[in-house]
Parts: sequence; C-alpha cells; structure tokens
Amino acid sequence: MADQRARYFRRLRRLRRSARSWSVFASGLGGAAVILTPYQGLGLPDAAWVAGSGAAAALALWRWSDLRTLRAQPAPAPSDPALAAERARVRLVAAVERLPAGRGALAEVRRQRTRMALRGSAAAAPWERLNRASSAMTGLAGRLPASAEPAVVEATAAEQSLLDLAHRVASLEKTTRFAPEESRPGLEAVHRNLRQQLDRGVGAYEALVVAAAGYLAEDFRSAGEHPAATRLTEATDLLHGIAAGLAQLRGMGDPSRAPY
Repeated sequence: MADQRARYFRRLRRLRRSARSWSVFASGLGGAAVILTPYQGLGLPDAAWVAGSGAAAALALWRWSDLRTLRAQPAPAPSDPALAAERARVRLVAAVERLPAGRGALAEVRRQRTRMALRGSAAAAPWERLNRASSAMTGLAGRLPASAEPAVVEATAAEQSLLDLAHRVASLEKTTRFAPEESRPGLEAVHRNLRQQLDRGVGAYEALVVAAAGYLAEDFRSAGEHPAATRLTEATDLLHGIAAGLAQLRGMGDPSRAPY
C-alpha cells in the first residue's frame, strides 16, 4: 500500500494544476468570444466559442471546488520509515518470488546470510545439520501423501523455531564477550542450556526426515514393481521377438525364388 501522506499531496498538486489549466483555458476562450463576436454578429461559430468558454469555466470552478474540499481535510500523519521500508521489502520479495527461479534464489540468499551471521558460533555446526536436513525434507515433501501433510507443517514450524534458537545462541555468545566478569557464569549456563536444546531439536528434526524417507521407501516397496519398468520390460521383450522373427525369415531365403 502506498504512503497515504504522499498520495494526499500528489492529489493536491494534480487538482491545483488542473484548476489552473482550466482557468487559463476558460479565460482564453471567453476573451476570444468577446473579441470575435462583434465582427460578424452572432452566428453558429460564435455559439461554439461561447459554449466552449462556458464549459471550460464550469470545469475550472469544479476543480477549484474539489481543491478547496481536499485542502479542508487534514493531511495524513507521516508514516514510520521503518514500517515503510518493511512494506517495500515485502513487495520486492513478493515480486522476486513470482519469477521462475525467484523462490530458490531467495532461499539461497537467506541461507548464505544465516551462514555469515552464525560463522564462528557454537550454533554453526547444528545449523549446518539443520540446513542439510531441511533440504532433504524439501525434496521429500512433494512426494509425501496428503495424510502426511500435518507432519510437513510441523517440520516447517520446527525448522523456523530451531533457526531462531540458533540466532539466540549466537547473540548470547556476543553478549557474553562484553559482559562483566560477575555475570558471565550465569550467561554461560544459559548458553549451555540453549546449545543443548538446539542439539536435541536438530536431532529430532533429522529423525523426522529419516522417518519421512523410510515412509516413502516402504510405500514404494509395497507398491511392487514400478509401472514404467514393467512397460519397458514388455517393450524389450517385444523388440526381441520381432528381431528373432526377422532373423528366421532371412534364414529361409526369398520365398519367390524357391522351386515348385
């Protein structure tokens, strides 16, 4: 949504320019009608001049009236720059995601940004494991049946929660470096607790991905041989039969040359 204050002032400028333009146009037509009418008396061309000047004058009055009405309304309050920047970022991200490869490019940019933010932190290694498991889950999610949709939704929410936890671990490490000596033991204890939670959460996420892969493997195994493989086998057998028949015909020679 555009800035309401900017839209208000743009509309104000447009109305002012329109009112001035129609005023000048009405004055020009009116002056021409006053000067040119006495030369040849009243006629059809003079009526056109007078009608044009009257219509232009009426439009100019309407524009001035709209301008006064708009001026009487208070201007909207200026928007927060941070909120405006966030709206612009959301619009840009939505535009990029509509491109064919936009969603994948944005995902890669987010991964690289997270990798740079967690570099050198104790949360870097768990996040790498989470990243690999998330990539695997993305590939599996499209092949899972509809009954597994709640598990996919839960995995997405858990991934975001673990990512936030990894950022909290990294932020706590930065805070501990500059904290006073007397407060460091408490911060280090909190850091150990968060790190353990992150390790357990990433382990549970990996177990979920393994379970999803096992479900797909069992589903494919219970379905028997794939239809594509069956059709290819049948086509191969057919071609072998045709080749054997042709070889047999060549061995018999040309029937038209055989003696009676």
